Amino acid sequence: MNDQVHRAARNNSLGKLIIVYALLVVLNLLINRMVVATGLPLYVDNIGTLLAAALGGYLPGIVVGYCTNLINATADASNAYYAVISVLIAAAGAYMYKRGFFKSIFKALLTVPVFAFLGGCLGSVLTYILYGYGNGENIALPFIAQLYETGRLSLFHAQMASDVCLDLQDKLITVIPVFIILKLMPDKLKESLELTGWQQKPMSLSEVKHSRKSDTRGFSLRTKIIFIIGVIMVVIAVVTTTISFVLYRTFAIEQYMTIGRNVANLAATAINPERVNDYFKEGPVSKDYKDTLDQLYRIRNSSPYIEYVYIYQIRPDGCYVVFDLDTETLEGGKLGDMVPFDESFSAEIPDLLEGKDIEPIITDDTYGWLLTDYEPVYDSNGECVCYACTDINMQEVDIDRIRFLTKVTSLFVGFFIVILAVGMWLSDYHLVYPIDAMTFAAQKFAYDSEEAIGTSVDRLKALDIATKDEIENLYGALSETIGKTVAYLDDVQKKGEEIAHMQNGLIYILADLVESRDKNTGDHVRKTAAYVRLILEILKENGEFPDIITDEYIKDVCNSAPLHDVGKIKVSDVILNKPGKLTDEEFEIMKSHAMAGKEVVESAMKLTTDPGYLKEALNLATYHHEKWNGKGYPCGLKGEEIPLSARIMAVSDVFDALVSKRSYKKPFSFEDAMKIIEEGSGSHFDPVIAGLFVKNADRVREIYNTHWNEST
Repeated sequence: MNDQVHRAARNNSLGKLIIVYALLVVLNLLINRMVVATGLPLYVDNIGTLLAAALGGYLPGIVVGYCTNLINATADASNAYYAVISVLIAAAGAYMYKRGFFKSIFKALLTVPVFAFLGGCLGSVLTYILYGYGNGENIALPFIAQLYETGRLSLFHAQMASDVCLDLQDKLITVIPVFIILKLMPDKLKESLELTGWQQKPMSLSEVKHSRKSDTRGFSLRTKIIFIIGVIMVVIAVVTTTISFVLYRTFAIEQYMTIGRNVANLAATAINPERVNDYFKEGPVSKDYKDTLDQLYRIRNSSPYIEYVYIYQIRPDGCYVVFDLDTETLEGGKLGDMVPFDESFSAEIPDLLEGKDIEPIITDDTYGWLLTDYEPVYDSNGECVCYACTDINMQEVDIDRIRFLTKVTSLFVGFFIVILAVGMWLSDYHLVYPIDAMTFAAQKFAYDSEEAIGTSVDRLKALDIATKDEIENLYGALSETIGKTVAYLDDVQKKGEEIAHMQNGLIYILADLVESRDKNTGDHVRKTAAYVRLILEILKENGEFPDIITDEYIKDVCNSAPLHDVGKIKVSDVILNKPGKLTDEEFEIMKSHAMAGKEVVESAMKLTTDPGYLKEALNLATYHHEKWNGKGYPCGLKGEEIPLSARIMAVSDVFDALVSKRSYKKPFSFEDAMKIIEEGSGSHFDPVIAGLFVKNADRVREIYNTHWNEST
């Protein structure tokens, strides 16, 4: 419950945040209106956008920037096309804020060129495509004119340089207030304005960074989601844009045909068909010819789309000019001039000679790419005396198509970034972060101790994932599975401890059975095991044999110690319990217990795939009678050829034998036994082990005193 409260508190009130971000949109609009009212060639409409990006993250910044342009579009539709610039500035602002660019004024100023590039360069290119250079849509028009008039820059470079320079000022005026506001704002208030959507215990910044860098065999889930959203959006955009583009082109051509036909019809009504043939005889001097020519100019100028207007009389040898209006770049033909038929009209020549009405024709020949409409002019006898003709330059269709495509693309890219930001935000908080949190908790799960297991379980429970979907089901299943696994492992550990305890008990029982046959040894196996443990502890404390003596090694040797004389089970009771000194032959039989012990342990090792401490039991049973100088048995090993555990047992075994009562001898005193061990150092015993054993006599005496009564 506490985690749920914490998560709810961490996810700031959505209603409050919407109000704050809406106010930032209003801030953008108010500052922009104030600046425009002053007549300055600036926009300053991104202060609220950058604040939203810095305080709330990339999603609020992008939404605030996009909404600002959409609202501005209600007054001027062209603002909608520049929304893509605003969302790019927001994304860049969020990125740079997260990387500390607004922590100092110097770093903050480094963001100005980035924003100026987005607003100046990209905005300038977009303006050119939509409206062309040097037009009234650009607030930098006076500066463009000044730069262009110097003669050093082309119109393209003049506009680009002007836009970038002005945008540097615009973004400088934007960044400085944003920096000041962020510096003055308390950290707690900043945190309360961050847009989060945790469906779990919130992750720290370092955990989020670790999540972003998680190693995967292929693309990350976040990348795949972004890719899927991107592909879907692009496919939709391509399909809809292509359809719109084709429909727009068809509609534009139909519109041009209608305009051409209407203008051609107007031109036809301006002609007096009864006077056409007279014009060829009289020349262009008559008043009605001049009046008709003036009227044709007015008709042509009534539509900006009309390139040429002319009146032709069609004859078998070509087209004869009746009227041909001049243009700014081309002088029209004179009355009576013959214009040869264009090849593109070859199919229509028979109909033209017969005075029939023909469909508009699109041609690309001598005079460029044109849409031509011929409207017949009939006299009172119903004969076609000429054709009123109009040409519309189809280059405008291409320019309009490019502008249309640019508008659609800019609108789509802006909307695409908004949708992508929403998709990324939702996928992060509802998919990526919960999954990464579970992965992180599972990877850090430790089984090496009860404390580590408890900590790992608590870490998993603390995630408190509550997405209310399959992710939450997965989290519940994972938590339940790990809980059962931990319980099972705990049960296995307890049973393992019981088995180990029982195993050790069986070892001592086996050792006691062997020992009970030898009435001379008493409680020998327990005492030697105690001395072995003490020696191992002393060696570890003094840093001796660090590569060998570990906690696991100490455990294995101590568990194996009771088996060092297990080979005596194959020695006759007569020899084991002989009250007097053994003969040489009997002693050789007695010595055979070392190899017999080896055989017994090896037989036991064959019964298991993991010999465990039996490896040390083998060393102890076989080599505990070897001597440092190589004069021991059964193999005559010397020095460090003898396993360490056997060298330790040699000291323990001999010392206990010295201080213990036997049927064939009295016990030595503690001091005499210690003296014998010291004298045997470097000959019988490992000098390091023997030296530390003697040096720690007080600790040895504690064990000796515990078992003294039994020894006597």
